[in-house]
Formats: sequence, structure tokens, C-alpha cells
Amino acid sequence: MSVHEGPVRLERDGPLAVVTLASPPLNLFDDDMFAGLRAAVDTVAAEPPRALLFRAEGRAVSGGVDVKVFDGLSPEDAGRLWVALLDLVQTVEDLPFPTLFAAHALCLTAAFELSLACDLLLAAESASFGLVERVVGLTPAMGGTQRVAERAGPARARELVMTGELFGAGTLERWNEAARAFAMGLAEGPTLAHAATKRIVRAQVDGSARAADELVPEVAGGLFATEDLRGAVRTFLEQGPGKARFSGR
Repeated sequence: MSVHEGPVRLERDGPLAVVTLASPPLNLFDDDMFAGLRAAVDTVAAEPPRALLFRAEGRAVSGGVDVKVFDGLSPEDAGRLWVALLDLVQTVEDLPFPTLFAAHALCLTAAFELSLACDLLLAAESASFGLVERVVGLTPAMGGTQRVAERAGPARARELVMTGELFGAGTLERWNEAARAFAMGLAEGPTLAHAATKRIVRAQVDGSARAADELVPEVAGGLFATEDLRGAVRTFLEQGPGKARFSGR
């Protein structure tokens, strides 16, 4: 079922929500694309699926931000734009279910930064990524620098941003089908346990392993009140591992 149309399409496939960048061939991030993403993310936040997949149509995932967006911006206008876009990124990071980003080709600037807000990035061998804001005298302002640093270290973040070079992704056979199937597998899993995992990882990133340790008794302990855990334990004891079916409750 399609919920939103335009440059961003939101569809539901059972427990899985799929957000598609649908402004080919380059899926440039302009005002309409930003507004469409905001609307789609707000919809899934208000009506949660059990997993969310971002994907794109066209020969590129995205050629990045439409530079027309920057033309004539005052520092104050630019600051307000970055506040809004960082809020979008943080909203995606905070969604209490697995989020995935599938990339099949060139993925630049804002699209790459959106992918870094997701839990998992699934990429084809043909995909390439870059933070190339330097070509217009800008530094990435949608969270890309700090999220590359979080995942790969500060030296790698400085290298990618300062050089503006592209880098490739590893091989994933039949990437498109694999991405949806992988996302569906997560969507059909124990959604509340996935949310707990995200909270624990975030506590470690924001603080330390010991800070995450302090959260575990509450977060993991609380899962014993869920239908999914109780049912899965019974199923395991009666039928063995791998037989449980989850409802997200």
C-alpha cells in the first residue's frame, strides 16, 4: 500500500515500511525531497512498522543536495536548515525498530548522511559513497562527518571529508532482492528486543560500555514482560530453536 507519492514514496509491505527516493535519475535533495522525507519519517514514527527500509529508483541513489538550495542562503537561513535536517537524522536514529538503507549506485552527501543514521547499510558492489561538500566550499552539515567518525574513526572522517573522494562498497549478490528480504526478516523478528538493542548500543556510543551495562537490567529485564519473549521461550522448550514467530508485542 502506497501512503505518500511525489519525490518520496512510502509503502507498507506487511510489517515492513519502505521509503523510496523516487525522483530519478539523480534523486537530488531539494526542498521537495527534504519535505517528503520529513513527512515519511513522521508517518512511520507515528504509525510504527516493525522495520524500515530506505531505497532509491534511478541510475543513482542520489547525486546529493541540489546546489540551488544553497543559492542566496544567509548564515541564519543555513543554520535553520541544518537544525531541521539534523532533527530528521536524529529522528531516524531514534526510531524504535530496525532501519536499513539499500544503495545500488552513487550515493552522495545528504543521501549518504541519511544512510549513516540507519542501523544497517546494504550496498551493491556498484555502489559508491562520498561526502563531497568541499566542491562548494561547505563541510557536511547533516551529521555525516561525526557519524563516519563514530563508525570508522576521526582520521577516516577527516580524510573522506577533506579529500571529497568516493569509496566503494562490498559485494552483495542480487542486492535489491537481498535488501528487501533482509529487511523483512528483521521486520518479522522481535521488534521490542531490537529496540532494546538500539538503546544499549546508543548508551555505549554516548557514554561507555559501563554506561550501557547500567541500562541492561532495566531494558533487557523488561523484555520478560513481552508476548514475544514469553512465547519464544515456550516454543524453544517445546519445539527447539528457530521455530518462534514474533508479533512485535
